[in-house]
Amino acid sequence: MTVKVEKRGTIVALLLAGTFIAILNQTLMITAIPPIMNEMGITANTAQWLTTIFMLVNGIMIPISAFLIDRFTTRQLFLTAMSVFAVGTLVAALAPSFSVLLAGRVIQSAGAGVMLPLMQTVFLMIFPINKRGSIMGMVGLVISFAPAIGPSLSGWITEHYSWRVLFYIILPIAIIDIIIAYFVMKNVTEITKPKLDIPSIILSSLGFGGLLYGFTSAGNNGWDSMVTIVVLIVGVISLLSFILRQLKLKHPMLEFRVFTYSIFPLTVSLGMIAFMGLIAVETLIPLYMQDARDFSAMESGLVILPGALITGFMSPITGRIFDKIGARWLAIIGFALMTIGSFLFTILDDKTSITYLTVIFAIRMLGISMVMMPVATAGLNQLPKKLIAHGAAMDNTLRNVSASVGTAIYVTILTQSQAAAEQSGKALPAIEAFNTTFMVLSIVTMVGLILSFFIKKSKPAEIEEEGE
Repeated sequence: MTVKVEKRGTIVALLLAGTFIAILNQTLMITAIPPIMNEMGITANTAQWLTTIFMLVNGIMIPISAFLIDRFTTRQLFLTAMSVFAVGTLVAALAPSFSVLLAGRVIQSAGAGVMLPLMQTVFLMIFPINKRGSIMGMVGLVISFAPAIGPSLSGWITEHYSWRVLFYIILPIAIIDIIIAYFVMKNVTEITKPKLDIPSIILSSLGFGGLLYGFTSAGNNGWDSMVTIVVLIVGVISLLSFILRQLKLKHPMLEFRVFTYSIFPLTVSLGMIAFMGLIAVETLIPLYMQDARDFSAMESGLVILPGALITGFMSPITGRIFDKIGARWLAIIGFALMTIGSFLFTILDDKTSITYLTVIFAIRMLGISMVMMPVATAGLNQLPKKLIAHGAAMDNTLRNVSASVGTAIYVTILTQSQAAAEQSGKALPAIEAFNTTFMVLSIVTMVGLILSFFIKKSKPAEIEEEGE
């Protein structure tokens, strides 16, 4: 049953604006790192924590969000999350030292991690099934467009102004969002007041946080690093303990039984493959351009921008198409475009033009816009209303973990392929390594294409409940 809500448009605008600036912050620091290093006298390794810590805390908060959505009203949770995010933004903007700047990023991320699952849950509550595709297309716009424009935006701002301006731009948007929400935000989620289970929060944080940090560390320091090995072992053991505990609890913090519903496991897997490919290519193309071809950071940002704009433009359109025909054909065509694009990246050389890179990247992004939110919506549509918050949290958590895992694996393949190419005396070992890495990505994407044929239109749980 859909919750009847007045001023739906205002609620949608508030949630989209809040989530957009929250997700934008994930990648906003990437090109701002060099000027921060100069100002604060820190190494690149230390400065990298500004991006890593944000994704880490975000990844820890997302699974906790399902519990928070069940525990507090929509209004309480939105106002608190946005206020925490705004405080973190102010702390970061005024930071006199690196440790204070890092603390600001942690506070920002604690608020941001709740926003995406909350937005998806609210949208699925206030819109009927036949309109969910259109509204989730707007969510797709936020998820794909915000992180893609982050590096370009921060590159332009830090070139002309101080890196602090990045935070001063976001702060007033967050404050306006909070003020309007105070007057118009309605409560739409159901409060079940689950009991706070401290061991679950500790195990979840160690499990998901450990995996995210472990795979990020593997990408930076290698798989044989002691830090990587220890953190991954702690992460896996904690996560297994967390899952076993959730299955025993009467009111689990994160409900793993969502995987027993129809196509949900398949759609989550497809979303993970698509998002892993998105983040991997957004990492690999700038590396190829800057390390193997000596292009500037600004040029690599401009190659990514048209693809981001296409995703932003297409997400609402694919949402409307989803409402008419469902996810199956969108996913098949989307994965086909992603697979073709990935294979076209396997023939790079020392003369590949910026135009070629931009067009192929845009083709892949067009495919991603046809996959990401349609498959997520198809899966969440199968869940009963009481499990939507858990489904959204699960989907977003696993997507974050897959991006972290995928990037680490692809960076490892890249470094090992380059070493092998150098040993065998290849003329362009770095470019050879990128082609090998993109070949592996192509095969993984093709697996997604094959799996997308198995998406079936099944009867939504919400309609079943109403018919009972």
